[in-house]
Amino acid sequence: MNADDMSNTSKTDWERIDSMTDDMVDTSDIPPLTETFFKKASWRIPGKPIEITLRVDSDVLEWFKAQGKDYERRVNAALRIYAEAHQAYKE
Repeated sequence: MNADDMSNTSKTDWERIDSMTDDMVDTSDIPPLTETFFKKASWRIPGKPIEITLRVDSDVLEWFKAQGKDYERRVNAALRIYAEAHQAYKE
C-alpha cells in the first residue's frame, strides 16, 4: 500500500447496489449452511467501545474519514478483522 492507495475512495456503484433486489444477488458461490455450522455458531455481542488515544498516519486517517461519517466504526472493524485473522496463528 502506498500514499496513492490511501487517496482513492470507493469506486463501487452504490446506487446500482441499493437498487438490487435479493433475487438479483448471485449467491451461487456461497456454501450452504449445514448443521455443523450451526453447532459451532455462537452469539457475539460486541462490548462497549472504549476511548483511547492512538497515533496513526494522517493519510490513513484521512482515507477513513473520506469513507463517511462513521469512519471510527470502520477503523474499529478494520482492526477487528486484522486481530481475528492473526488470532488463528496463536491457536
